[in-house]
Amino acid sequence: MSLIDSNDSLERQNEKLLTIAEALMKRVEHGSEPSNAAYARFERAALLEQRVRERTLELEHALDLLHQSNAQIADANQQTEAARRNLADAIETVSEGFALFDDTDHLVMCNSRFCRDFSGMRDLLKPSLSFERYVDEISKSKDLSLPAHVSPADWAAQRYRHHQDQHALFNVALHKDRWLQVSEHRTANGGTVVLQTDVTDLVLLERQERERLRDKQTRMIRATLDHLNQGVCVFDEAGRLVGWNEKFGTLLSVPARFLQMGVSFGTLIDQLDKDVVFTRGLDREGFRAWAHEPKMRPPISFEIRHGFQSVLQIFGRGMPDQGFVVSVTDVTTEREAAQKLFEINAILEKRVVERTLELEDALSSAERANATKSRFVAAASHDLLQPLSAAKLFLSTLEGSILDSAQAQIVTKTQSALTSAEHIIEALLDISKLDSEDDVGLDVRPVLLRDVLGPLRDEFEMLAAQKNVELRFVDSGLWVETDPNYLRRIIQNLLANAVRYTDAGKILLGVRRNGGSVRIEVWDTGAGIACEDQSVIFEEFQRLNPRSSANEGLGLGLAIVERACARLGHDLDLWSEIGRGSCFMVNVPIVGPTPEPVDQGFLNDESLSQAGMIVLLVEDDRQLRRALVAMLEAWGVHVIEAENAPDALELLEELQLTPDALLIDYQLSSGLSGLGLYHAISDRLGKLPCAIISADRSRYLRNDCKELGVDFLPKPLDRHKIRAFLGHVAVQLKNST
Repeated sequence: MSLIDSNDSLERQNEKLLTIAEALMKRVEHGSEPSNAAYARFERAALLEQRVRERTLELEHALDLLHQSNAQIADANQQTEAARRNLADAIETVSEGFALFDDTDHLVMCNSRFCRDFSGMRDLLKPSLSFERYVDEISKSKDLSLPAHVSPADWAAQRYRHHQDQHALFNVALHKDRWLQVSEHRTANGGTVVLQTDVTDLVLLERQERERLRDKQTRMIRATLDHLNQGVCVFDEAGRLVGWNEKFGTLLSVPARFLQMGVSFGTLIDQLDKDVVFTRGLDREGFRAWAHEPKMRPPISFEIRHGFQSVLQIFGRGMPDQGFVVSVTDVTTEREAAQKLFEINAILEKRVVERTLELEDALSSAERANATKSRFVAAASHDLLQPLSAAKLFLSTLEGSILDSAQAQIVTKTQSALTSAEHIIEALLDISKLDSEDDVGLDVRPVLLRDVLGPLRDEFEMLAAQKNVELRFVDSGLWVETDPNYLRRIIQNLLANAVRYTDAGKILLGVRRNGGSVRIEVWDTGAGIACEDQSVIFEEFQRLNPRSSANEGLGLGLAIVERACARLGHDLDLWSEIGRGSCFMVNVPIVGPTPEPVDQGFLNDESLSQAGMIVLLVEDDRQLRRALVAMLEAWGVHVIEAENAPDALELLEELQLTPDALLIDYQLSSGLSGLGLYHAISDRLGKLPCAIISADRSRYLRNDCKELGVDFLPKPLDRHKIRAFLGHVAVQLKNST
């Protein structure tokens, strides 16, 4: 039990403690108890007095702090009240109505202008007024002007939806044509600030400006309609006339008394002149039905004829307000021009057809002439190549038997002249065939570049050495997809040009990889070709050196190169610089995988004379046949010769032997062709090695030979190709034994 009541004041507590201390001192001084007990009580009393002093000091300090806190609270209350008064004064000075609701949507404070336009609201605007009741009272106010289709409950619901937004701004209509703009903003602590601004003056000014603009726009529309070259009329959603121009009545001959505001569309249609005929598109009833459609009308366009000559185009389109606009355009001039243009086009088409027929006749004549030329060149080449081949073969036979150097020189010059003539004929034949789409026989297959480029190096080394020009060759073991004969012809012509136009220096023939293809390059250190001449040199009979003789060519080499590359699909490029030289480049695709190389060592090692071969030769040209016989016998080959197919079959029947190989001309004078004779011999003796000889280099003959497994030797005959064919046969004979 405590001797001190905590509810007493500090003065009363101190008074009680002093009294207790005095009583204890007296008791100690006059007590009857033993001295030790008395002294102990004295000590307790002294200790108690010390604690009382400490407690007293603490209480005095707490009292001072309490006095200070009360003073601070009083100051804070004064400052808060001053701030509230200042805030109230501040919002009172605001020209708009101001109200602040807390986060529980209860009114905190407002100024005198808030809701002053709503009678009866002043007494309700007190702190703790709920936002819901505030909106409900406003919706029921007689000062609020609501549209006819909006009830107070609907307006209140819409007002609550605005209250859910973070920021809201809307206008409220009042009676007597007054307007308030209400703005709501959320505060950081979740409260709401509501501002009410009287915008009646702004609304009235906006109305006046809108009316002024509407009048101005109406005048502008009227001026625009009056200046249009088309007739225009505008109807509202009920089909009543609301706007038009004078041109509309003029074009359709509508009396002026019917062009009045509010006239129905049907009335205007009924007033159209009887001379108005609907010619293209809609008719009168279809136009009326379109105008009376309740929904959005699709665009329409049709034509009418007014009188005997006028043609009018009618165009109609619906508008967003469910009205529609109709325009009338006089297109008489355009239709007359179109009719005249149609007539002119008919005349021109007739002339074009006539001219086309004439051109087709001319083209047919040209094609026939070109075909005749090609056949003539081919036939002439064949007839010319026959004696040339015979002459060359005779000369090659004489080469080994001539001992006199003078005679040998004559033979060499004769052979050179024959070779030049042969090259000219071959060039003409190549040009003729490359210009024809049907007669070019391409034999595209895998080819070892070494087999094409190596013989060309051997062929041109002597020619380059005669001009003191070094010919360098970079060997290549790559396989490419091409026609070996035409590729050889291309590179041969490029090397011939390089030797012809290089007087000193060197020529390089090499191969460079270029992705999936190889680029065959022919470099020279000649005079070079000017830029303006680099396209001319590929034309026929074009030579840059006017002093060149006919023996140096007719200017057909590069023309053949360009045509052959185009037919084979090989890109042809040229680099040249005056004074430095030129480089012709041909891109040829690489073959993959690489075919196995063929061992051709027997072409040089195998001796035909030791093989004792028997060859059946069938050739209707006597001179060529004699030359072939002489050449083959010089190689030690036994030859059985015949002029045509019947003689050959009869000869084989009489001799009762099987030849080791067949050399047959394709175009025989009588009986079977070369391939027909081969079939006949095969039926009797079985399949034998055979080579068909012909000046016809078409792809059809090549394909036929390829399908039968027969070699093809083109004229003029190359002795090396004949020896290669016989060498293959000799190897087969040797392996079979």
